[in-house]
Amino acid sequence: MPDNYGNHLMLLYNKDLVKEPPKDMDELIKLAQELTKGEVQGFAYNLNEPFWLAPWLGAFGAWPLDENDKPSFDNEGTVGALQFVQDLKFKHKVVPQECDYNCADTLFKEGKAAMIINGDWSLGGYAQVLGDKLGVAPIPKVTATGKYPTPMTGGKYWMVSKAVLNDPAKIEAVRTFVTYMTSADVQKKWIEKFKRLPSLKALKDDPAIQKDPILKGSFEQLLLGKPMPAAPEMRCAWDAMRPNLEGVMAGTLKPADAAKAMQQAADQCVAELGKK
Repeated sequence: MPDNYGNHLMLLYNKDLVKEPPKDMDELIKLAQELTKGEVQGFAYNLNEPFWLAPWLGAFGAWPLDENDKPSFDNEGTVGALQFVQDLKFKHKVVPQECDYNCADTLFKEGKAAMIINGDWSLGGYAQVLGDKLGVAPIPKVTATGKYPTPMTGGKYWMVSKAVLNDPAKIEAVRTFVTYMTSADVQKKWIEKFKRLPSLKALKDDPAIQKDPILKGSFEQLLLGKPMPAAPEMRCAWDAMRPNLEGVMAGTLKPADAAKAMQQAADQCVAELGKK
């Protein structure tokens, strides 16, 4: 049973440096170039982490798994997404030469990054550090495709052991607890304290979301996301993406070659899964 939903990436910006979020990636690139000077980095994100590649894949019409949960990398969409992120670093020069999660997180908290991409789990901490200076918006659409990036989405779930099935008292205790934790009153506390979006549709129009600019921006991004595939083949997709994305971002691997290598590695992994 989910008690909140999201786990999605979004654009976060410092209002002292960015007055209005960019409408598309061309505008973001131009703004980031203007802001990158001295100690300030215009744009930063976790460059080599596949979870941060997923939104760009969606913007170019690709996705790690197809409708049959088979790896799907050797295509124009994946190549386009990889070329796009490589260009952010080497052509447009709007991201740091090297940047992982801690890099982007620290730069943003210290007021040295104008814009970053991070997940909803980070909102509570950033709100404490930046206060009213924190801005939240969907990742801008990719100008070349006219499509918005599609970050992966998912819930936070309560899972129940099958061991309770033979004990009516335990079943009732679990039912009482989960009903309470997924109730509207408790989910509103998650909203207010941790900036986590609810799993209850009944709360989507609640003022706690719609009148809070941080949560409203997060919710707008959530609507543009795509659920993370629950298939075991996704593990193969992650493992195939990482080393090849690293090669692309190091400038040692061409996007087309990386897409083919991702496909080969993922297919081999899935074949081995089938033998177990």
